[in-house]
Amino acid sequence: MNIYFDNRQDVLEITDDIKDIINKAIICVLQIEDVDLNAEVSVSFVDDKEIKDLNKNYRNVDSSTDVLSFPIDDEFQINVNILGDVIINIMRVVKQARELGHSNERELAYLTVHSVLHLLGYDHMKDEDKKLMREKEKLAMSKLQIFR
Repeated sequence: MNIYFDNRQDVLEITDDIKDIINKAIICVLQIEDVDLNAEVSVSFVDDKEIKDLNKNYRNVDSSTDVLSFPIDDEFQINVNILGDVIINIMRVVKQARELGHSNERELAYLTVHSVLHLLGYDHMKDEDKKLMREKEKLAMSKLQIFR
């Protein structure tokens, strides 16, 4: 499993503990979904402005969000499964953690689980899809033993 981190924000220090939580969250989802761990994921930490720009440019949505997922659909991958990019808005992580009464680490783990499920093709646009995705999120968070 290769995870590439890119920190482009200065709101929260991205410690080795945070990277470890994200690593565990990604591996947990891949194991739940029985995906080969010979995979690569890029995780970028950004601020509110950057994620708003990305959301507008790639999704035509002119607003900020907490996390974006950009799956790689490449039929020519050799020897490694490149899953895609996870973009996490650290400003939203801090705000949502405070509003929900839990740690930044818990919020980062949840958003990582959520985003990796998107990389694997899950979505929450329809009620039935949303229900399935939420069940997968709950299972992963339970296996990680990260609770509210």
